[in-house]
Amino acid sequence: MSAISAATALELSKRGWSVLINYSKSEAQANKVAAQCKDATAVQADVAEDAQCRKLAQAALDQWGRIDALVNNAGTTKYVKHADLDGLSADDFLRIYRLNVVGPFQMVRACAAALKANRGAVVNVSSVASQLGTGSSLAYAASKSALNAMTYSLARSLGPEVRVNAVCPGYVDTPWQHNALGLEKAKQAAERYSAMVPLKDYARPGDVADAIAWLLEGARMVTGEILFVDGGLHATPPR
Repeated sequence: MSAISAATALELSKRGWSVLINYSKSEAQANKVAAQCKDATAVQADVAEDAQCRKLAQAALDQWGRIDALVNNAGTTKYVKHADLDGLSADDFLRIYRLNVVGPFQMVRACAAALKANRGAVVNVSSVASQLGTGSSLAYAASKSALNAMTYSLARSLGPEVRVNAVCPGYVDTPWQHNALGLEKAKQAAERYSAMVPLKDYARPGDVADAIAWLLEGARMVTGEILFVDGGLHATPPR
């Protein structure tokens, strides 16, 4: 599971939520995070598969009898320079879209009835790449733009009972970045990012978790919103 997922589970637990943690491969890590929460359980599922999305929803209902919120943070990418058009295949696009777009749709569909019954909320974790056409690859940026568009559609379709919003982080200091770039290059990337943005800093996982928690708990009149958690990168002129 990702650092943002872990931080979000811990933040929501601290606020009194019961949390179902989804993981695809990292069972030990998911169980470790669950053990740090007051009331949490970890369930393995691949959200690219509709049956497994329904399994996750049912697991929450079996455990607690209700679903009040859904955070869609599963995602994948392929690191390819945007100018390298031959570096991406149709299969790359389909794999990335299947997890980054179809997965969140299937999770919302699986949870929709329970969310409506409890006037719940959904937060999709997108990326500033969706706005700027940047990020790890062209396919990734396109998938996050599609996720934003779907957020608007779902907000209209599920209202008034369910609020649907998205958060768009910029650079976040996570093990994913460290593994993809290496520690030294990740540090350099964070420094470059900080120099570009108005707040002169980059996000930590807890910053994204705070935004997610606010959208779930405190944003009573907010739906169809794309909230940037990027230090102001989206408002910065291209360089």
